[in-house]
Amino acid sequence: MDVNIAPSTRPRASTGVHPSPDSAARFAASRSPRLETEHLSVHFEDRSALDDVTLRFFPGETTSLVGPNGAGKSTLLKCLAGILPPTHGAVRLDGEPVRRPSPRVTYVPQRSDVDWRFPISVLDVALMGRALGASRLWPVPHRDRRAALTALGAVGMQSFASVQIGALSGGQQQRVFLARAILQEADVFLLDEPFSGVDAPTQSLVLEILAGLRQQGKTIVFATHDLAMAQESADACVLLNRRVVASGPPAAVLTIANLQATFGGAALTPGMLAMGR
Repeated sequence: MDVNIAPSTRPRASTGVHPSPDSAARFAASRSPRLETEHLSVHFEDRSALDDVTLRFFPGETTSLVGPNGAGKSTLLKCLAGILPPTHGAVRLDGEPVRRPSPRVTYVPQRSDVDWRFPISVLDVALMGRALGASRLWPVPHRDRRAALTALGAVGMQSFASVQIGALSGGQQQRVFLARAILQEADVFLLDEPFSGVDAPTQSLVLEILAGLRQQGKTIVFATHDLAMAQESADACVLLNRRVVASGPPAAVLTIANLQATFGGAALTPGMLAMGR
């Protein structure tokens, strides 16, 4: 279904979501999915978190995941990251089964899932981006520390390197986690509610960095409750409520009928209705 969505009334960030003609041609030439799920289901005892989810995510493409609380967005991201094993079905990275976390896939959790009281510095959090590919038996190489400081500088957090992570604001904490993701130099970036509870400058910074990663051919998947963000900052959108309700270009996915099927008619807000057609 091809429809137009009314523009958001809030200021629109410059996302750079459309690639240059050269990069668009380069990525269009190879449309094999980088990451995919096939009939993926996850059950926690007698509760179904995901049911028969089949999706494909491509290089140089950003996908937004939208759905109500408890819809399985976080569960899907953890399965894609190799953190949570599926009950049925499969996750594949370049055709190979994903059974454990990989240095090629970086995962940024929701801020609410993190114990911010843990006594660890901003620099040490950023250095976790090298943990999967590093030996635990040797000290952190100086080159990794320099790279971590550079990544922190890219998100405006280098001067906070020695500060305990819990002492930062929500937006600052998200910037540090983004620096950690950058340092991992992964092919796939999975972000769970990266725009939730952060200030406008941090939102703009996250969008700018994700747009740059997309231009490099990275695969980006982010979960969000913000329909305007899902529309404006992604090439593809997935409406999820344990099952895939709809997937494809945001203009075709974010319709009133699909939003009602995802959130339920009673749960739709005037803002949601204004987004869909």
